[in-house]
Amino acid sequence: MKWINNIVFILALLGNMDQNFAQEYHSEALQEAASFGKYRAIGVSVNAANRLFVAFPKQNADYQYGLTEILNGQRLPYPNEEWNKSGNEVEHFVSVQDIYVDAHDFLWVLDSKPAASGSIFGNQDEEKQGKFKLLKISTNTNQVEQIYTFDDLDKSKSGLNDVRVDVEKNKAYLSDPGQAAIVVLDLATGKTRTVLEKTTFTLADPSLVLAYDGVEMRDKAGKPFMSNVNGIALTHDFKYFYFKPINKTHLYRVETKYLIDENLPEKELEKKVEDMGDVGVTHGLIADKKGNIYLTTSLDYSIKYLSPAGELHTLVQDSRLLWPDSFGIGTDGFLYFSCAQLPQDPNWSNGKNRTVLPYRAFKVKLP
Repeated sequence: MKWINNIVFILALLGNMDQNFAQEYHSEALQEAASFGKYRAIGVSVNAANRLFVAFPKQNADYQYGLTEILNGQRLPYPNEEWNKSGNEVEHFVSVQDIYVDAHDFLWVLDSKPAASGSIFGNQDEEKQGKFKLLKISTNTNQVEQIYTFDDLDKSKSGLNDVRVDVEKNKAYLSDPGQAAIVVLDLATGKTRTVLEKTTFTLADPSLVLAYDGVEMRDKAGKPFMSNVNGIALTHDFKYFYFKPINKTHLYRVETKYLIDENLPEKELEKKVEDMGDVGVTHGLIADKKGNIYLTTSLDYSIKYLSPAGELHTLVQDSRLLWPDSFGIGTDGFLYFSCAQLPQDPNWSNGKNRTVLPYRAFKVKLP
């Protein structure tokens, strides 16, 4: 199809121009929020007191803490050191993938280590079952208040990636690229429902191969990086849930009242999904109080946002934004986000380590 060919051409062009981008883009608006040395951060969130929390998945040899609070530039294990030690998967972190501070100031921690069949990171482990749990932590008392273990989830296929919590409806919404689906968790019962599985809205476009510095993002076997539904966002009025695959350029949304309706047939739910248009290749998503939807965009080293009027704007563009990933919004008027540098990994870069240390989190003023 013509539009697919156009996308492939544009991505190839961006890949070839990538080195020029790296030399060209610089913004004084971009500020370093924290520096992590050799430790890769992904999850970022900020509470009402503007405390900055950062998570580190266990994806490579350089690992120390799964979840931290950043104080005076230092990474302190959170909620305590014990949770961050090695140990049984029930009382210790396995691999913290995403974190989210909800409207009541609770920090939700998604501890997610998919089996190889559900992983988007080239996980070579031979384990047949993934390990998943969701923690609810009070940022007032720093105590774990509840743990959900997804006992009814297909852990052989699942790859839980991002989480958002709807305190109005007492639900959690999670992206599951492993199953190409949205998982709805009932916080009262602990039961889950898997919806929009393998639909056009949740499946990646296999023709969309990412390229950086002219290097296609492929693993050792030549298989391209591919992620089904990944980034998600929940509006502050809890009305809309936004989502998209990484390997797809369109953003989608659905009203949460339809998402939680257990009596709504799957085909009818699909009809409720709205296509919000082409926003490019993106990773993390978050909504602000004005209804703007922010998107981390790696191909052109930028953070963009979709306004409530449906207009796409560039907030900041800088060569340091190497695979910008997860977001947090502070009460100080700043947008915080991590840079995961995934395409720089040897696994996705023809065996060459192109990582630019230190790993960092940045911040930029909200519009």
